[in-house]
Amino acid sequence: MREIAVAVLGACGWMGKVHSNAYAGMARQFPGVTGRPVIKWLVDENADGVRVAAEALAVPNHGTAWQDAIRDPAVELVDICLPDKLHYAVSKAALENGKHVYCEKPFTDTTAEAEELVALAGKKGVITRVGHGFPINPVHQLAREIIRSGEIGDITFFRGTQHVDSHGDPHAPFIWRLDGDLARTGIVGDTGSHVFSFIDYLIGEVEQLTAHCPVIFKDRPDIPGATYGATTIGRDTGKRREVTNPDLGMVLCRFASGGVGVVDFSRIATGKRFTQRYEIYGTKGSITYDYDEITRLNVFYLADRHGRQGYRAIDVGPEMADYRTFLPLPNFGLGYNEVKALEASQVIQSIVDHKPAWPTFADAKRMVALVDACMESHATGQWTAVRN
Repeated sequence: MREIAVAVLGACGWMGKVHSNAYAGMARQFPGVTGRPVIKWLVDENADGVRVAAEALAVPNHGTAWQDAIRDPAVELVDICLPDKLHYAVSKAALENGKHVYCEKPFTDTTAEAEELVALAGKKGVITRVGHGFPINPVHQLAREIIRSGEIGDITFFRGTQHVDSHGDPHAPFIWRLDGDLARTGIVGDTGSHVFSFIDYLIGEVEQLTAHCPVIFKDRPDIPGATYGATTIGRDTGKRREVTNPDLGMVLCRFASGGVGVVDFSRIATGKRFTQRYEIYGTKGSITYDYDEITRLNVFYLADRHGRQGYRAIDVGPEMADYRTFLPLPNFGLGYNEVKALEASQVIQSIVDHKPAWPTFADAKRMVALVDACMESHATGQWTAVRN
């Protein structure tokens, strides 16, 4: 079996841990994958934390400088779990060194940066992937199959939502995700891009949109060491930091295929710990999905007999290989980490086969273009063309 040497950058953060764990358990969880990832480098600004992580995973190299890992000729895949601001520069450096690249979303800050990296990746002939993991859940594979088969007809209307309440409390502390220098697009790139990934995977290209993406809470408590989901209980020092990127987004859009869409997302939906839903309406039927029933799709067909029409719940199960690798029975549910592990396994198999899989850098550029258009539309107050 071919070994693929991996460098995980941002190894001590949430995503870095998720990716590292996926590699560590891949051989056992995905015996059909014909490549074996071997983590050769862990990199993080937390010197003590990355040392401990390297010891726990028996990784031979660790450090605080991502450049060292990228320059290592033994490394074949660079896995980027760093703050948004670094995605472009680190991806570019990795590509210039001839590495395959797996980068967490949002891919880049701007469409122009994304276009540059797509061209560079094509020139280098390497495999690229962006971590839009939610659509990888087998339930969305079923949704796409239904849509592409024409079962629900031409798509007329899409409604998509994703909300968290990580900052619904006005006293929730400032973290890097609220810093426009580190994350230029704020919740638009952080959470809005997840809804945009469903649009790209299931519906297709957006031609135009209009968006309102305001900052609701202008400043936050400045708590040293605060992390995602942290509180200020007993720790508030009275110092504040300005929030410099959007807290929420509301979007109207027009699809190239002729349908329209409504999208909303936020980090301030108090009480919505994590809400992700979509509704897709067509000329012959419709599909609805709710993350709270993570492997269930609800499908409605106009062709059903009058008086017997209604949504039918379809629980995906072991008839789908990507579900069967985890569970033998339907409706047991898949967790976030399992879906990300599936994503990582696809990255490794893509490298072995030298065959790209959605979403590549070229695919992710379309999501970046949607984020870009949202930011421009909010600034101008106008409908904006999407630079696909």
